[in-house]
Amino acid sequence: MFFSPVRPHLLLAGFAALVVSASALAQAQFAKAPEPKAHAMPGASVAATDVVYRKEAAKHLYNVYPQQIHKGKLPPMLVGVAIINTTIDASGQVVAVDVMRPPAMKEISPWIEGMIRAAAPYPAPAKLGQTVTWREIFLVDSSGKFQVDALTEGQRSK
Repeated sequence: MFFSPVRPHLLLAGFAALVVSASALAQAQFAKAPEPKAHAMPGASVAATDVVYRKEAAKHLYNVYPQQIHKGKLPPMLVGVAIINTTIDASGQVVAVDVMRPPAMKEISPWIEGMIRAAAPYPAPAKLGQTVTWREIFLVDSSGKFQVDALTEGQRSK
């Protein structure tokens, strides 16, 4: 039986095509933030601290994007981990979204920002002054679903 020798250049070309295909798929998946679920104006927040407000804001985001929330423990490999500061005014509107630590996949930051902005208004931070900064860690898996650190269910080891 005769086998032809492996041609490394063909293997490299195939691998490069696979990487380009995966990158194109990711770019398309995160090209536009998903549409939020219709939601009512939330009531005023009862939070007296930034820590408590963080959970309220996260719960609001989960309520607006139930289809995007990863249920259960996250997989061991994530496509994006980002730290985002969101400034919310006294009426619950988003004033600013600042990416403090961008994810490795650059398409994810605008995707997260789009969801944050579209989910407004947030609960008005009545007891926290004119504005509050909600700092959150977004954990995004390859399916485009996410969890935030304030409400995460953890991550699988394997």
